[in-house]
Amino acid sequence: MNVSDQLLQILKNEGVKHIFGVAGDALNPLVDAIAKQDDVKWIGVNHEGNASYAAFAQGELGNNFGVCASTVGPGALHLVNGLYNAKKERSPVLAITGQIPIEHLGTAYHQEADLTKIFDDICEYQAVVRSPEEAPRVILRAIRIAVNKNCVCRVELPSDIAFMKAENEFFVHKVFRSKSLTVPSSEYLLEASKMINTAEKVGILAGAGCREARADVLELSEHIKAPITHSLRSSDIFDHSTKNVVGLTGLIGNKSGYEAVMDCDLLLMLGTDFPYTNYLPKNTKIIQIDKREENIGNRTPIDLGIHGDIVSVIPQLRKLIHAKEDGSWLNSLNENFRTWKNNMHEKGSTDREMSPTHPQIVAKSVSDLASDDAIFTIDTGTSAIWSSNIMNFHSGRRIIGSFNHGSMAVGLPAAIGAQLQFPKREVWAMVGDGAFNMSMHDFKTAVTYKLPIKIIIFNNSELGFVKIEMEEAGLAPNLDALAVNNIDFAAYAKLCGGDGITISEADQVHDAVIRAKNSKLPFIINAVVTSGELALPPKIELEHAVNFGVSKTKELWRALKGDRAQWDNIKKEIESYFD
Repeated sequence: MNVSDQLLQILKNEGVKHIFGVAGDALNPLVDAIAKQDDVKWIGVNHEGNASYAAFAQGELGNNFGVCASTVGPGALHLVNGLYNAKKERSPVLAITGQIPIEHLGTAYHQEADLTKIFDDICEYQAVVRSPEEAPRVILRAIRIAVNKNCVCRVELPSDIAFMKAENEFFVHKVFRSKSLTVPSSEYLLEASKMINTAEKVGILAGAGCREARADVLELSEHIKAPITHSLRSSDIFDHSTKNVVGLTGLIGNKSGYEAVMDCDLLLMLGTDFPYTNYLPKNTKIIQIDKREENIGNRTPIDLGIHGDIVSVIPQLRKLIHAKEDGSWLNSLNENFRTWKNNMHEKGSTDREMSPTHPQIVAKSVSDLASDDAIFTIDTGTSAIWSSNIMNFHSGRRIIGSFNHGSMAVGLPAAIGAQLQFPKREVWAMVGDGAFNMSMHDFKTAVTYKLPIKIIIFNNSELGFVKIEMEEAGLAPNLDALAVNNIDFAAYAKLCGGDGITISEADQVHDAVIRAKNSKLPFIINAVVTSGELALPPKIELEHAVNFGVSKTKELWRALKGDRAQWDNIKKEIESYFD
């Protein structure tokens, strides 16, 4: 057994099933070890960046860590973006990188890169193997830190050591995994209960830290008549059909979700590091509860911080809180949220006959027809707006994406990782055309491994979210810079050995989604949609209104001067609004 065999044995002991990567020199001993057994599969991708996104998906969705691998300097550098995404989403991932032989380190050798320095801002711990004797100790330490801190760790294996005879095999053992919960002092719970008991209108802003405490948070909400506003990442915890949930806040939020946070007397921030300070109240009392103490008071001044797991804090706090009788404020917000949902339902109706069709119609059809335990990988951009506003992630549905890092091109590779981990569940990738163009080469990987992922491409031939950002800044969109020159994605799917269909009319959407749902092959719906659909924040501040007005004035002026593209853009927006 060499060091590579030993590394693989450790991964097998920990239940790892897949390693995503691109084979090459320094990794060859590990790839060879994988070929000699059947428990751990090597999943070869076309780009290491997609390997790290796929590993992120497995770390995020499962009870284990994801694994990706790359060879020396250039290959390792490609892992960075996906690993940074895993860091920001707090998903346990182990990255295995090769390295040049030890004797050449520090000599500017071919493909040499200081990987420790490069990955320092990503990894909680880096196991740089310098001898066979230390290998099992540092490898196990990396895994132990990754799974217990939900973070990214890296194993660096120089190519010469990878071939050496394994040592200290007696030290290889199962990794300790903590199931402990953080419980706060009773004095903090008592103070929190006093604040809640004396407040008239309590709002809840709930994040992904509530995943294991959903029932407790819902019971608390009903007990104190508190509306629940959720973060984007917790859309599958507090879905649109759950009682007292009133939606999202933030730039892509809705009015009732925004008002529940901004108009309360006391805000409970539960398991969230919600970053958008403009959408947090300035003069409202705030209690923040989080198991990561560094988050408490991170975004806004707070009146009381409680360090603890939501699943341990809320039941104890509930015992100290009096029931509230006045539900008028909550009822009003619930009614406003129902009105908003009805409006979204109308925007997703196939009665809207504009051509090309509206993106909301596509999102609603997927939401209506996907299975109750479907997994959705949501890419960054306007696809996130249509998904979060129109779709309902009820029952056992899960969503993952780049919600904190905000990187494009997560949708396709994350869907690959998710489908391999859960072969019996539907996996839908909701992506924009710009994001798909960044990662489309690994659609062939889905074909190679016979993964029936369903990819919805919102094809509006532009970087739509960037356009929104330019308009909010008071700029006339540079339509040349925003343009995306697309190929026929459905034909591309078939060329790769998958299947696909192009749609552009509302009456085509339902049947296309059914075809994707029933397909045994990787399937692309190339949904040609209008670029004229406007997405507005839940509250239009004066600055937003002024900047948007300035932007539209500039667009009109350029159109009057003969800019045909600006004329077409204005026309599409008007047609979309009135359809």
